[in-house]
Amino acid sequence: MRIGVALPTDHTRLAAEANSVETLIDQVRELAAAGLTSAWLTQRFDHDAVTVAALAAREVPGIEIGTAAVPIYPRHPITLSMQARTAQAAGHGRFTLGVGMSVKAFVEQAYGIAPHPRVRHLREFLQALGSLLETGAADLTGETVVARTPFASTVPGATPRVPVLVAAAGELTLRAAGELADGALPILSGPRTLAEYTVPTLTRYAAAAGRPAPRIAAIVSGVVTADVVGARARAERSMGPYAAIPAYRAALDREGLDHPADLVAIGDEQLLADQVSAYLEAGATELVYTQTAIGSPEDERRTWALLGGLVGAAAQAPAMS
Repeated sequence: MRIGVALPTDHTRLAAEANSVETLIDQVRELAAAGLTSAWLTQRFDHDAVTVAALAAREVPGIEIGTAAVPIYPRHPITLSMQARTAQAAGHGRFTLGVGMSVKAFVEQAYGIAPHPRVRHLREFLQALGSLLETGAADLTGETVVARTPFASTVPGATPRVPVLVAAAGELTLRAAGELADGALPILSGPRTLAEYTVPTLTRYAAAAGRPAPRIAAIVSGVVTADVVGARARAERSMGPYAAIPAYRAALDREGLDHPADLVAIGDEQLLADQVSAYLEAGATELVYTQTAIGSPEDERRTWALLGGLVGAAAQAPAMS
């Protein structure tokens, strides 16, 4: 069983720290001590997720590190491949690069990028990035991406090849993940959607492209807390905007849910344990937990302890049988 947590879990709390990078690395240490298998760095407009991932991978042994996810705008695949291979060397092979397209309005407002074929850009970006991570070179002249290296480069220690996962919800992004990456980070895909749509779609495209069975690191939300009403209200505030994004709205409709907060498990330990089982039975190969800070700091640590305990129990189960 593979379960991780996406950091930071609370941007407001992190902004009040004296040094946010040190705080994030300390939180990775806490996750490792709790028995979690991975820590994932999210990307906004503050710290750089790949840089923090590299530092955390260097500082904290025994836990896998990833990004969930780095927007491909305004980065170039050559630059991102250099960052990713550096992080892989720093972590001695424990780094996973998660990428995504980000929200269209953010891209246009923040970077002034005019409307363009977004999925075409994702596919071309993944083509160039895959070549760079595999061979150290790229020779692509596409409609939206040009990536031509004058020579192949290596980063000694950056082995195995950095795996790439794509934040995905709809068929076009799942197809890109299946055909051109190592798997997906499904967003707002509930257990039914995962089992009936996400996993079959992703697996079908990967098989048709002759690629191995994909990793499916499902983004899941939950917290162990007695303050169910308060945590639910906080989840509704933080997740509400996603309901208006077409791909996420479609994912919620497939699950038969109205609000993104309906996917959050809020309650006791058994409720979260049942949620973990449901997602794994639906076909997720691993889980990445978010919204663990919508309760109190003590609730968050209880949540991490529960998830780490489930990992430990699963690891011991074969020996006990």
